[in-house]
Amino acid sequence: MIASNLPALQVVVPLISAPICAMLGRGRTAWVLTVAVSWTALAIAIALLIRVETGGVIDYEMGGWAAPWGIAYRIDYLNAFVLVIVAGIGAMVAPAALQGIATEIAPERQPRFFAAMLLALTGLLGITITGDAFNLYVFLEIASLASYALVAQGPDRRALMAAFQYLILGTIGATFILIGVGLLYMMTGTLNMADLAARLPAVAETRTIYAAFAFIIVGTGLKLALFPLHMWLPNAYAYAPGVVSAFMAATGTKVGVYMLARFVYTVFGAPFAFDTMPLGQILMPFALLGIVVGSLVAIFQDDIKRMLAYSSVAQIGYMALGISFASETGLIATIVHLFNHALMKGALFLALAAVSLRLGKTDLTAMRGLGRRMPLTMAAFVAAGLSLIGVPLTAGFVSKWYLVKAAIEAGLWPVAVVILGASLLAMIYVWRVVEVAYFRAPAANAPAAVEAPTTMLIPILILAGGGIYFGIDTEVTVGIARAAAMALLGTSP
Repeated sequence: MIASNLPALQVVVPLISAPICAMLGRGRTAWVLTVAVSWTALAIAIALLIRVETGGVIDYEMGGWAAPWGIAYRIDYLNAFVLVIVAGIGAMVAPAALQGIATEIAPERQPRFFAAMLLALTGLLGITITGDAFNLYVFLEIASLASYALVAQGPDRRALMAAFQYLILGTIGATFILIGVGLLYMMTGTLNMADLAARLPAVAETRTIYAAFAFIIVGTGLKLALFPLHMWLPNAYAYAPGVVSAFMAATGTKVGVYMLARFVYTVFGAPFAFDTMPLGQILMPFALLGIVVGSLVAIFQDDIKRMLAYSSVAQIGYMALGISFASETGLIATIVHLFNHALMKGALFLALAAVSLRLGKTDLTAMRGLGRRMPLTMAAFVAAGLSLIGVPLTAGFVSKWYLVKAAIEAGLWPVAVVILGASLLAMIYVWRVVEVAYFRAPAANAPAAVEAPTTMLIPILILAGGGIYFGIDTEVTVGIARAAAMALLGTSP
């Protein structure tokens, strides 16, 4: 009975737990519940991925109502993989959250913080698992509202302005998506994604569908922070609590990329998106600009959190670039990078959360000599940084290898050169941190620093270690990504 209802439990368990967290008093009870729920969500996500691998696509009808009349969850390789990414990061961040927010959020506000965190997890899992376009919008709003609340709880008053900016731009993006979905419903009479894919070809050559496509692409671009629609991201990541930055950077934009791929390849279809509509010609230049501009701006940041925020703009560019190739290799690069970037950015931001806990700030000056004072934390930071650069035998190298391969297959040698050049730019800003942490003596008045708490250090080491392991053993990630890419393109093995 439980096994057959796992798709519903994936969303229901964190959704019900969120208000329970909010009602709990001061103490560790809310944190314990959050950890238990996040690990339960990960177990369910892994079980669903295994079921997809062994039995194929899972169709689950909520309340027994058949699609398109009822809401259906449709789980294939792509969203099963993204479910594991989102739930996995939640399971890593939740144990670190108690110590991570100890100096940033007052004890009486912590239960509400954990409630918002579970709501954000609910929304992200719901976006990923649903097969209904309007239901996707509902979960998008749940995740967004919870994210605004999480960002606003940062210790700096600038967090309030960052949350407000995020709210305004996020609302515009969600409104664009809602308008697009409404136009699709007006022309097809259905909201089920599989049904939309079947009915759209009959009305595809209409201005209404063209407009719907444009609204959804722009709205999704805002949500995933695609350059130049990324203006909300640097402040949100820089001023949010450290563990919130880790959670959002490793999950939120990944789900945004998933939404873009799902609408482009599943709902509208590659022929419409890339032949009828010139998506590739629009998406590729913006992706390349995001890669270059994000990397260049990151070099000149003294606040490491802000540096990593601009680095995320560049990494989102890599994922969008893979989608723009409209090829199997390009999609493999994007899907693998969803996983790899979650590992590396989760490790990097959690490491900075530990640094902030011990030092009270995360700027370059404060990190002088930190390699000797917090050796394990900084070793994990360096390992994740190497993956961010794309050094061989790290997960980041695998993603960039497939991106370069996709560019060469498409005959776009200049694009391959940009990808490689951006890796050199990443080397510069990662090296700035390494140089200060390992080759500079601490300031005379620097506060004493000790290693990160165990509840933070273990998730940091697991994520950083995963970035190395999945750079060496690529069978699982690339195998799943290839199966997902073939399903999106409608090709057979």
